[in-house]
Amino acid sequence: MISIRDTALCCIVVLGLVTACDGDSPPPSDKPDASVPLKCDEVGFALCGDTCVNTTNDPAHCGGCGNACATSEACQGAACVAICRIGDQQISDGAVNAANACEQCVPAMSSTTWTQRADGTSCNDGQFCSAGVCSPKCFIHGALYDAGAPNPANPCEACVPTTSTTTWTQRADGASCSDGQVCSANVCSPKCFIDGALHDAGTPNPANACETCVPATSTTTWTARASVPLLVGGTDIAEQGWATVVQTPNTLTYGADHVRLATSTNPGGRTSGQLLITRANAFDATKPFKLQVTMQVEAVNNHNQLDSGAGILGSFTPPFGNSTDRSQMIYLDNAAIGWSDDTQSSAFPTTDGAYHVYELAVDAAKVATVSIDGVAKLTRNNFTATGTIAIGDQTNDPNVDGTVRIKSVERICP
Repeated sequence: MISIRDTALCCIVVLGLVTACDGDSPPPSDKPDASVPLKCDEVGFALCGDTCVNTTNDPAHCGGCGNACATSEACQGAACVAICRIGDQQISDGAVNAANACEQCVPAMSSTTWTQRADGTSCNDGQFCSAGVCSPKCFIHGALYDAGAPNPANPCEACVPTTSTTTWTQRADGASCSDGQVCSANVCSPKCFIDGALHDAGTPNPANACETCVPATSTTTWTARASVPLLVGGTDIAEQGWATVVQTPNTLTYGADHVRLATSTNPGGRTSGQLLITRANAFDATKPFKLQVTMQVEAVNNHNQLDSGAGILGSFTPPFGNSTDRSQMIYLDNAAIGWSDDTQSSAFPTTDGAYHVYELAVDAAKVATVSIDGVAKLTRNNFTATGTIAIGDQTNDPNVDGTVRIKSVERICP
């Protein structure tokens, strides 16, 4: 039988259990010990007031509590540094704009916008800034030049950024550098650059002697010319491609603008001097041709048939000329000219002390015409040519001598 006391004890136990399960009553806790100070154990943190602060990047406590950075500064590495605040970005001083290498952050200039970098600043490989744009240019001696711009001191040098951005680059031979001039070994000079080759002024076209380099007319194409010089007086004839047929007594001398040929006969001599100058390949013998000899006859004896002390041979076969060459030779006596075979002659004062232009023209039908100063004097059919010509004293007959001054011999171009 359960006693009242037992019943009471059981109720007390149950009541205690019910009380222990009631969530409305907080469990007892320890109060903080006010005698122990707060500490910031992490590296770079400091206790500022009652808060642990990262002094390496906190702009209000940069490098130490209360050390606040200005509004145009950021705390980096525990130090206040100038920055740019562009849009929602915080940009370090000197940082280059990723979208334009010719802009950078310069807080002292405008801290909320990008600042244009100086002209001539290198911005990319082989490029420089110019008016805020990165482009291929050269920066030489403190000045900026566009690609291709010539050196003001030498037009045969130019800005070629792919070769060098800091020095001038030599331009290729043949590059145009001035009116009537091209580059040659880094020098601007009057030349022609034709078919990949340089030619000096006056150089004939190897394929057509009636064309020549005339830089004042064109530096890139051949220029047609009126005549081809075969002999220029006052200049060594051997260097010009001429040979001589000689027998003493004779003299060959030079004046400022002429070559002088003179022969004579020794007293009682059975032969005379001979002096004939010859030029091979003077023209193409298969085609029509025209020769002009500018000459003065100082003195001459009258010719013998097939011989002359002053003659022009439009055809010559070494060493002395064959019968055909000699029969169609033009003789110049002191008062007449004619064919050496005496088939035709014309009066003319050859020894008048003046230079005259003696012209021999042979057409496609082999008809030859001789003119003096543009006036026709002789004609001949079936003229035979070899391409070699000769001028001077053709004979060694005694007392058939001559003295002539030759200023020029030219082949007239068609």
